[in-house]
Amino acid sequence: MIHSVKFKCVLDTNVIYSLWTRDLLLWFAHHDLYTPKWSENICSEWINVMKRKGISEEEADKRANIINEAFPDALVENYSSLIGHLTLPDEDDKHVLAAAIKTNANLIITNNLKDFPVEYLASFGLRAKAPDDFFTDIIDLNPNLAVKAYKKLVLNKKNPPYDEFEVLDILRNNGLKNTADYLHALI
Repeated sequence: MIHSVKFKCVLDTNVIYSLWTRDLLLWFAHHDLYTPKWSENICSEWINVMKRKGISEEEADKRANIINEAFPDALVENYSSLIGHLTLPDEDDKHVLAAAIKTNANLIITNNLKDFPVEYLASFGLRAKAPDDFFTDIIDLNPNLAVKAYKKLVLNKKNPPYDEFEVLDILRNNGLKNTADYLHALI
């Protein structure tokens, strides 16, 4: 069952970098729909991507510190010894799998499903899901709490302010069409 703080998910860099996906992931976690996990490597990759996209080092560090302070138990440690023993299509993703194994995660949430072979992940008791599929699963299992988390996200968007339907359109434009459609049907 996904609605449980015991349901742990490692968030790959590509889902943390995307502002709207990250916000929805964090609001769902804040409402105890699941427990987010990430590693120092994932945070470093995120900071590097932000800097490549023109965000100052100071601002990038500030954003990473904010989520680490908001979710102090999210940071997975002592996983690096596993990296060398793993085999993935993209060597640069081995640290994500190592963190997931170390923390006994249930899922890796990523936009790069091809880099996490189903059978190989299953050998570690893991699966990978795209964020849109992950969100729809959570909404399906806990629609009231998911809607509450979504509405809280919208209320916290103040500069500029958005209404619920504007945010749904933004989510659709950010690859979360099924999530937005599902939430739309519930609000």
